[in-house]
Amino acid sequence: METPLEFAARLAKQAGALLHQQFCSGEWSASLKFDRSVVTSADLAAEQLIQRAIQERFPNDLLLSEELHPQLEADTIETNRAVWIADPLDGTTNFSLGLVYWGVLIARLIHGWPTVAAAYFPAIGELYTAQKGLGAWLNDAPLIIRPPDEKRPLSFFACCSRTHRRYDVRVPYKARILGSAAYTFCSVARSIAVLGFEATPKIWDLAAPWLVVSEAGGVIQAHCDAQPFPIKPGIDYSAVYFPTLAGANQEYFERARQWISPKTRPAGIG
Repeated sequence: METPLEFAARLAKQAGALLHQQFCSGEWSASLKFDRSVVTSADLAAEQLIQRAIQERFPNDLLLSEELHPQLEADTIETNRAVWIADPLDGTTNFSLGLVYWGVLIARLIHGWPTVAAAYFPAIGELYTAQKGLGAWLNDAPLIIRPPDEKRPLSFFACCSRTHRRYDVRVPYKARILGSAAYTFCSVARSIAVLGFEATPKIWDLAAPWLVVSEAGGVIQAHCDAQPFPIKPGIDYSAVYFPTLAGANQEYFERARQWISPKTRPAGIG
């Protein structure tokens, strides 16, 4: 029988194949949600596929997902039931614009913490997986973050489009906006970015790459007082952001904490 990790990887690839077919054919529609973010018919189709598969294979587990299940009921964590967190399409704007950095994110949490993760980016053929205490992999090859080379001239800082609007940033590396929160952090796990920062990620953007970065040997933490894990019942996670910073190692992470600080707003501006 499939392990949870094997199941997550297979399901991410299955949902990714559905999305990639629609990505290539253009057979999807888009609309704006209440927060002005984009949602497509492809998101919803992939989420329904993921939901059905989890309910069939793990009928006692719960699901937390961006479009259909953004909140856990009040008694769920106390029952110690496993929770799956899914983002059927991370990088929806990229997807809608024909850019390739988008993917399917699936994680399984025990006692509120990620223990299994899969992040699949079908347009570039990259599958990141991780299991708590056992490591991380990229397309089945062990994923171990290499120590940054101080002499390397092309190290970069992966961030989101809101980073420089909301934060004072003094990071001494070239900035690159990839358009997918998960790929920002996976680029750190892959040793191609020294640092990664997302100003407004939600729980489904974080659960899978959080474990991938940690198991690859990196450091990832919320860059605010609120912590994403352990997850809690009774919270509408569609309305909660967790600014998050990842570093290739503890030294770079600690430096970056001093380099990135919230902008102060003028009096009278909310």
